[in-house]
Order: sequence, then C-alpha cells, then structure tokens
Amino acid sequence: MRQESSGEGAVYLGIDAGTQSLKVLAYDPAARQVVGQQSRSLALDSGEDGSREQDAASWTRALQECVLGLPKAVRARVRGLAVSGQQHGLVALAADDSVLAPVKLWCDTSSTAECDAITAAVGGESACIAASGNPLRVGYTASKLPWTRQHRPQAYAALDGIALPHDYLNLWLTGARFMECGDASGTGWLDIRTRQWSPTMLAATDPDRDLAALLPPLVAADATFALLPAIADALGLSAGVRVAVGGGDNMMAAIGTGAVREGRLSMSLGTSGTLFAWSASPKIDPQGRWAAFCASDGGWLPLICTMNCTVATNQLATLLGLHHGQAEALLQASQPGAAGLVLLPFFNGERSPDLPLAKGALHGVDLHNLSPANLYRAAMEGASYSLKLGYDAMREAGLQGARVVLTGGGANSGAWRQLIADLFQLPVEVPVQAEGAAFGAALQAAWACAGARMPLADLVDAHVVFDPALSAQPDPVRGAAYARGYQRFNHYLQASLPLYRQRLP
Repeated sequence: MRQESSGEGAVYLGIDAGTQSLKVLAYDPAARQVVGQQSRSLALDSGEDGSREQDAASWTRALQECVLGLPKAVRARVRGLAVSGQQHGLVALAADDSVLAPVKLWCDTSSTAECDAITAAVGGESACIAASGNPLRVGYTASKLPWTRQHRPQAYAALDGIALPHDYLNLWLTGARFMECGDASGTGWLDIRTRQWSPTMLAATDPDRDLAALLPPLVAADATFALLPAIADALGLSAGVRVAVGGGDNMMAAIGTGAVREGRLSMSLGTSGTLFAWSASPKIDPQGRWAAFCASDGGWLPLICTMNCTVATNQLATLLGLHHGQAEALLQASQPGAAGLVLLPFFNGERSPDLPLAKGALHGVDLHNLSPANLYRAAMEGASYSLKLGYDAMREAGLQGARVVLTGGGANSGAWRQLIADLFQLPVEVPVQAEGAAFGAALQAAWACAGARMPLADLVDAHVVFDPALSAQPDPVRGAAYARGYQRFNHYLQASLPLYRQRLP
C-alpha cells in the first residue's frame, strides 16, 4: 500500500471492487498526482460444482478500511468518488436493501444448466443475439436468478431487487438503487442496441415474475448522487461529497487506459483476461465470439473475456513454490513455445471460447520438456493464446488497433509484456497509473462531479500517460515462434472440444 504526497486541490476517489481485493485510489487532477492508495484482500468461497461466491458485507468492510486508511488531510479534500466493480455478480436484495444470500460472482459456473435453459427458451443462441446483441454466457447475471430460485427458494421468494456488485456499493454509499448501461450490458438482459431491458430475455429467465420491476433504473453516465451523511461520517469524509455512477471494472479500465476513442486496444491481465476496444456504434458478432457491451460513456465496448489469466500463472507459481521474482527469472530458462508444452488453462471453465465445463489440461509432454521453466511459461502462454483467439475474431470485424495498452497484475511482468508484443505483433504500452479500473473510476468521478464540462474522452487524454520504461516492441523472430505455439494451442483445443462440451462423471 503506497502513500504519496499531496498538494491542495480537490481529490476524487476511484474504488475498484475486484474478485481478490478492493482498492481505493485518491487522485488530485489539478496536480495530476495520485495522493494515496489502499488495498484490502477479499475472500472467495469456491465449490466443486463451479460455485464462486463472496459475502457482500466484506466489500463494505474493505471499503471503509481502505478509505479510513488514507491520510486525514487527503480525506478532507475528497469532493467525489466512483465505484468500479467486478461484473455479472448477483446481489439479491430484500425490501430493506439487506442482502438475502451470498453473492454469486462472474466466475461462477454452477448455473450452466440454467444458462442453457434460458437460451433454449429464447430459441437458441442466435435468438439471444437478436434479442440483446449477445449470446447468454454462464457467467452473466441472468442464469444466477433461476439457480437461486431452485437452490435458495426463500431468498428468491423474498427478492425485492437485483443489483450488480458495483450497484450494491453505490446503494450502500447513497441509499439509492440505480444501474448504468455498461455494467447492465453484462447481465444478459439489456438490449445493447437500445440501452433498454429486453422483454424477451427477462421473460425467458422467469416467465412467471415481472423481473423488470426488480431491476433498478438505468441512469446516464454523468449522473451523480449525494453520499449519505452517516456513510460520510463512517468514512471520515466531508459533507457534500458526490458519488458518480461508476461502472463495471472493464468499463472503468477502458477509461483508465485511454480506450475512449476508436482504434485503441486495451488488455487487462488480471484474474480474468480482457481485451476491448471502444466503438462509436454497436459491434455485434453473429457468432457470439465477443461480448457486445456498452461503454460507460455513451459508446460501446466490444470485449473478449477469458476466465483464466493470472489464475493460471498463480496456480503454477503455487505448485512450483515460486514468488514473483523467481517466476520472472525462471522464464529466462525457457524459450517461446515452451519446447512444445501446451497448457489449456481452463481452471475456472472458460467463457472465450465458451466452454463453461472445461478443465485445465497439459499437452505435448515428452521426456525432455517437462521442466519448471516450461511449465510456468506454458501457463503464461496459454492465458495469452486464449486472448489471441478473441483478438483474431475481432480483427475479422475490423476492430484492430495500432497498439495494446496493458493493465492488471500481469502487466507488472516484463516477460509477459514482451510476450504480448511478440504474439500480437503490436507495440505494448503501460499507463503510469497501473490500477486501470480504479484510476478510470477516479477520472469518471472528476468528470461527472465537476459537471461534465468537457467530453470525457478529452479529460482522459489529458490524464492518462504512459511509462516509456515499461513499453515493449514486437520482435518478428520471437513472433514466429509464438505463432507456432499458438497453432499447437489451437490444435489441442479443437481436439479437446468433444470432451469439454459434455459433463463428465
């Protein structure tokens, strides 16, 4: 946790509620300086059935601890804040705004059968795309609702409202239920073309209940709300602090990495891996190979999401007993392609490609290549190859950038930055502010709470700067080696599809 010196300008907080931790970043836009940061770890409950859940109360505790951990002088200067939250989770609300059940998260695959049933009720994947712009994926919020109806009937009977994780934190901060279209487009219920709820998708989820009445109103990107006085006191903040609408973590990361104009690619190497590009119009794939989401600024954000990114490298590092420095050094003992070793890194199942029942698999093992260095490299390459699959699909639709901006924990690895540059054959840049989602939320707060006096894209361009020491240039020789590794990855993936598409005993 880093504390930095501060000047005297207004400060805006970016709150990033992720899967593994909650982070708070305090930014002084006049000084263009981060004046404080705090982070707290979050626990994750995992089940063998694919369930991944958290306690919503742990988010509010972590948020309070983080804000109170900032210097008092910084808290006194806070004028606004915004929340970035992990997408797709289901927070089931009672009439008094209490939480009725553990929160099922984006990486929860226990509702696979319910996802299939909703898709069938609509008329298949193509019909889902026609109704909402997207196929329904198991991680999305929609399938979690019939799962709750079946497995937690008391919670479903008492259900008075549906919130996403970032919506719940906004509710705790303001006392108001509301949602913005960027995060809402990850529920499976929003028609991203019209930015309105899809009656078809809602009826297919539960034909006997008016789900639209359980959903909060959709609000504009520049809307702000008053911080509750009791919460201001609990956080040590001044009266009059405003809460901007925030958004999903991918939408806030787009702001924090500068993906607010066409032709810019941003990639997050976090627990999940994401690749997205801003668009002025909806970009819908008839094959459903990417998520056709809304951005949180009035545009759209076609996006690839893999459910296994640093999950894969962390699993192998734990297995091999490595800390970060050792893992980086170990990569120097292997070459691109990992001597033919290929890891399909589907520890959480997978969304891109859509294989919720998949498991991780190691291929290409022989008498010579099974070494710690090749194992760890295969994990990093496998996570990167999954993102390359999505990028190739996006390129077919003309969504191609001139560079890749990296964020997330994996961006701290020099070896991974170079791997992405070589594999994608594009220059890689890393923002000075490494916490892309938290920084994006702080910028959105600064923009909205100051009255949105300029286009958000202009403000972003003025504040997002890149660290030249962390850039990477593509090497065509290594690129050719990765191209061969990528071909092997695709070969093993295609051969494994029949297994991955059935539930094994």
